[in-house]
Amino acid sequence: MTTLLLVRHGETVDNVRQIMQGQTQGKLTPNGIEQARALAAELKDTPIDVFVSSDLKRAFDTCVILAAAHGVAPDAIVQTKLLRERDWGGFTGRYIPDLKGEPWPDDIETMDDLKARAARFIEFIRRSYPGKTVLAVGHGIINKAIQSVYYDKPTNKIVPMKNAEVRVLEL
Repeated sequence: MTTLLLVRHGETVDNVRQIMQGQTQGKLTPNGIEQARALAAELKDTPIDVFVSSDLKRAFDTCVILAAAHGVAPDAIVQTKLLRERDWGGFTGRYIPDLKGEPWPDDIETMDDLKARAARFIEFIRRSYPGKTVLAVGHGIINKAIQSVYYDKPTNKIVPMKNAEVRVLEL
């Protein structure tokens, strides 16, 4: 059995500003760095075989902090686009409270496509790391989609993850 430690990146500048980040790189705040350090300290005695991250900067930077606590160098972290945040299309970069009631642009990644990507990520982990403990740093909505697929529940039944929160899935 593969154990997946699914983590959401630390707090970012755009989280604080309530900006729809989507697939932009993002930058951790000092608080986000501290959140990642606190999680690294919490997990320091947990055996982890592989570190995987979204290829977006905010997730990778979080993963670097977590991996360092285990003596793992940044170049040993596996990066994958499968863990990227949902593509918010025309909503990307917009102030979230302003979006309420606006019609959704046609270029937003559909929930079906997002969940298909989440299923591909789960299969990638199962196939690539059987019997291993994998820590994977992603984003709020993709992590929600991964859990939705894993538990076979609608995404609205999955409790949102806080920044630098970890959830354990046995694959």
